[in-house]
Amino acid sequence: MLKDIIELDKKYYMNTFGDRLPVCFERGKGLKLYADNGDVYYDFLGGIAVNALGHSHPDFIDALKKQLDKLIHTSSLYYIENQAKLAQKLVENTCADKAFFCNSGAEANEAAFKLAKIYFYKKGEDRYEIISLDHSFHGRTLATVAATGQKHYQDPYRPLTPGFKQVAPNSFDALKSAVTDKTAAIMIELVQGESGVHPMDKEYAEKVRELCNEKGILLIVDEVQTGMGRLGKLFAHQLYGIEPDIFTCAKALGGGVPIGAMCAKADVASAFEPGDHGTTFGGNPLATAAGLAVFDIYEKENLVENSAEVGKYLKDKLLKTAEKYPEKIVEIRSMGLLIGIELKPEFAGPVFNRLFERKILTSLCKGVTIRIAPPLIITKEEADIFVNELDGVLAEL
Repeated sequence: MLKDIIELDKKYYMNTFGDRLPVCFERGKGLKLYADNGDVYYDFLGGIAVNALGHSHPDFIDALKKQLDKLIHTSSLYYIENQAKLAQKLVENTCADKAFFCNSGAEANEAAFKLAKIYFYKKGEDRYEIISLDHSFHGRTLATVAATGQKHYQDPYRPLTPGFKQVAPNSFDALKSAVTDKTAAIMIELVQGESGVHPMDKEYAEKVRELCNEKGILLIVDEVQTGMGRLGKLFAHQLYGIEPDIFTCAKALGGGVPIGAMCAKADVASAFEPGDHGTTFGGNPLATAAGLAVFDIYEKENLVENSAEVGKYLKDKLLKTAEKYPEKIVEIRSMGLLIGIELKPEFAGPVFNRLFERKILTSLCKGVTIRIAPPLIITKEEADIFVNELDGVLAEL
């Protein structure tokens, strides 16, 4: 069956993902994914930080079924109860005053760029530049590629959308030097996930906020991967103790149902007036029902707290593993349940492949870092499964 699926994929699907890992899943439960041949895998990547509730969480599935029985889509020409209630959840649990829903993290970041630009346009100020960081990842659209600080993503699409520039992360001097009277916003990921889990220093984040205050620049925090409890707080900026003017989220917000959100302070959000931005699918009844169910289950099961607790447990275990294999492991970087295990280059690929052979799902960043972002429902016993399998692989190599 897998062979037939691969042949169909190669014949009909655009080859943007290359040769994928040779498995096709047909169902899931908790951290487990079941392949079409009956093999059982442990999902320590969580659909790339999406499946925060694991797979087939009964309360989540029940909420979706109830919504499917009532309404899937109406368009934003009409009021949507779930949309209003999910916006309320985001506002009441963060520093934001308003929320806008779309379909993905890239769209949320696009909305943030547009809001930052129109904010200054309506103030009569010629400020349009957006500064982001090297090694960042903000999406695959033309504008988000221009904001992404990774050359290999940008080169095929040059000339890039103008107005974006990148500076070294965690270097306040580099950032300050890049600011001009045209700077509208500074956009940062407080933990860069796609490049291998690289956290910003708290002092750096605080200085960035102070610089934005001093220069009248908007601070945008990309929380697409770090948001919704991933780091042990609902959002990364809360962990860092700063308040952005705009922040974006997606991934775990819908628990697997596509949804993104762009949230902002009231004075910034007011720059968007009727007709300035819009969406057909964004925030429809089904997607926002998913978001409401995610919030409800987080609260009932204390999943943000679990992320912090099990994340620390995992980090401590992995640090001990690193001490055991100093010739193979370079560094453990983690916050909550976003964890990067940097290996020496000659070991990274083999470790990734052997973990897959052992039915452990992870990702490989920059060819050297094993990244895990497991569901927030993970237990310490399940965390031990990963540590033990990693230890077994390292012992073999």
